[in-house]
Amino acid sequence: MDSSHHRIRCMLAFFTILLARTSAAIIDLQWDVASDDTRGPSPAAQPVITINGKFPGPLINATTNDIVRVNVFNNLDEPMLFTWNGIQQRLNSWQDGVSGTNCAIKPGTNWTYAFVVKDQIGTFTYFPSINYQKLAGGFGPIRVNNRIVINVPFPKPEAEFDLLIGDWSFNDYKDVRSGLGASTDVPDMMLMNGKSPYGYSKSKPYESFTVTKGKTYRFRVSNVGTILSFNFRIGKHKMVVVETEGSYTKQITLDSIDVHVGQSYSVLVTADQDDSDYYIVATPKLFNTTDDSPLVAKGVLHYTNSGSPVGGSLPPGPDPWDINFSVNQARSIRWNLTAGAARPNPQGTFNVSNVTLSETIILHGSEAIINRVYRNVVNNVSYINPVTPLKLADYYANGTGVFQVGHFPIDSVKPFAMYGVSVVGGAHKGWHEIVFQNELTRMDSWHLDGYGFYVVGFGDGEWTPKSRDTYNLYDPVVRSTVQVYPGGWTTVYVFLDNPGMWNLRSQLLKHWYLGQELYVRVHDDDPNPAKENPPPENLLLCGECVVLTLNLSVFLTHTKFEHGSTPL
Repeated sequence: MDSSHHRIRCMLAFFTILLARTSAAIIDLQWDVASDDTRGPSPAAQPVITINGKFPGPLINATTNDIVRVNVFNNLDEPMLFTWNGIQQRLNSWQDGVSGTNCAIKPGTNWTYAFVVKDQIGTFTYFPSINYQKLAGGFGPIRVNNRIVINVPFPKPEAEFDLLIGDWSFNDYKDVRSGLGASTDVPDMMLMNGKSPYGYSKSKPYESFTVTKGKTYRFRVSNVGTILSFNFRIGKHKMVVVETEGSYTKQITLDSIDVHVGQSYSVLVTADQDDSDYYIVATPKLFNTTDDSPLVAKGVLHYTNSGSPVGGSLPPGPDPWDINFSVNQARSIRWNLTAGAARPNPQGTFNVSNVTLSETIILHGSEAIINRVYRNVVNNVSYINPVTPLKLADYYANGTGVFQVGHFPIDSVKPFAMYGVSVVGGAHKGWHEIVFQNELTRMDSWHLDGYGFYVVGFGDGEWTPKSRDTYNLYDPVVRSTVQVYPGGWTTVYVFLDNPGMWNLRSQLLKHWYLGQELYVRVHDDDPNPAKENPPPENLLLCGECVVLTLNLSVFLTHTKFEHGSTPL
């Protein structure tokens, strides 16, 4: 049996067993990805990346353990990939959709992602992961709903709304990426579901949600921007935080909530005010604006019996420069220990109060000039993409000629800034402490593919081992994207039980594109497919892997003709 047939049989067996055990559904989607200069919020034409003619893209509405297949037709004029922000791709980094795991989908071709939302619930997003394309759109919402056998820790809402909010540039993303430098790029607008702020233009639509007095609604709020954190609030309405990125939280009532780049929350809002229209607002953090600024996203909460349009001043929010407010609120977002999530057992069954750490990784995010070029760096190393994706190089050649595990400094900073292919080896089924240190004067946020991590601490200045005394090890929330405040640190714990090649990156697009990322290689020598899925049958090849697989094919063919059979 040749290797390709073996891979197919393994994949078929995997999906068959999964369907039998979970009664999972298969969600088949076809996406036509194109550039459209008529769909943007700008008064002038600009290219916007659409999916099936939509901006934002269509909702992926799944239930725990469903199989999602997305056939992507790339009608752009350059390669692209999609990544699934917060979907853990259990045992399956082949579908992660970043440059270190996948060959890009070339223009005029298509490729099908196939993945399982295994043991997950929650609110997530997807977006293009290469070539700075996220600046032009291509993003959309993902819901992973509970199975009916799992109790949700709040009454069923009247309806659910996906609300994607993010900063937006009127400039062509190709022009922006070619001119990136040390200067801070200021966006032109803040959008709600791809729409300009209320009152900005009579010719451009704004976002509005219709509610009935007395009913409660779930808003799934995500920051799909590229640089700005924001504070979200609704005039005269409080919100109850119930979920973030796949974790049910302790239910706290807030007037407003900070949402950082790449993060998602679910909040419950009860229509308990007089029949009228009310502002929905998102104002940028660490940035000065006025109420009429296009950088203030404005939508409308419309009561069905409202007889008057929205008006007056915007609902007040916290001082955008008040870091203490934001940090204290972040510390108040905690895990609901008694609620089940994807499984019937309580989330609190899994805790970090008595774990033994295998390793501490300290990552300093900063900026540098390398060969007279501005770059973002991690521990003074700026990541560069090799021609061959790391996952393919690892599988076919054990990384030879592409990367070496152990060369990246995990707890120190290189004396001089340099380029590198940064890969960290993570102990399989080991607990790791990761400290994110922000050396910049602006907010940052970090994301780890393949996992949810426990957010155990925030602090000012330089992290030291003494900082562990401030950790919350009782009920830290589990999520996949965490903010790091200017000049401060954030610490997470993560249990590396998901073999694969996983991207660890800044969610700020410029930081990511200019090198603030690395990969964590979690490896188990056991070839048992239960430990990690084999490559998909439709695996795209590129770089050195094309040569390697051609040589393997020639070898197998030669062996077959010489000996009458192909070796197992």
